[in-house]
Amino acid sequence: MSTGNTDYVIRAIPQDVLAELRKRDDAGNPPRPVTEDGEGGNPLRCCLSRSKPHESIALVSYAPLRRWARETGATPGPYDEVGPVFIHPHDCGGPGTTGTAGTAGFPDAMRGTRRVLRAYRADGTILGGRYVAEGEEDGTTVEEGLTELYANPEVALVHVRAVEFGCFLLETRRA
Repeated sequence: MSTGNTDYVIRAIPQDVLAELRKRDDAGNPPRPVTEDGEGGNPLRCCLSRSKPHESIALVSYAPLRRWARETGATPGPYDEVGPVFIHPHDCGGPGTTGTAGTAGFPDAMRGTRRVLRAYRADGTILGGRYVAEGEEDGTTVEEGLTELYANPEVALVHVRAVEFGCFLLETRRA
């Protein structure tokens, strides 16, 4: 997304990381199959879409900040977290193949009424956060929250999480 000096890129879990997670997750376990996802609707971090009713998906542990730190040389220390995420058990082609982007570029499937945005510095330490409540009276959209956070030049990346379970939904990085 481009918003002046607050440009950022929305990222699903990268394909090479997904290949690793489909064998062994960040907690050292094999993926847990969720066969026939009854009603569907689970957020898939591989393609930024939602599962379809009765679709086979997998639940894996994922450490997004740890993965970013390995790539950049950052040291997140106590901010490193591992949590559950749903992915397709086989290569699905990534974003844009099964999901739909919102009008401003944010994936509709990752929207929700309540989201937490966590901003991190380039060294891996947390800088701050923002609660957004789309659809609620006087609510802020995810895009508005991201624009606000990226207005701070110290912000290197922002994680978008669901409030209810604290689950990691997607990563944004300064462009």
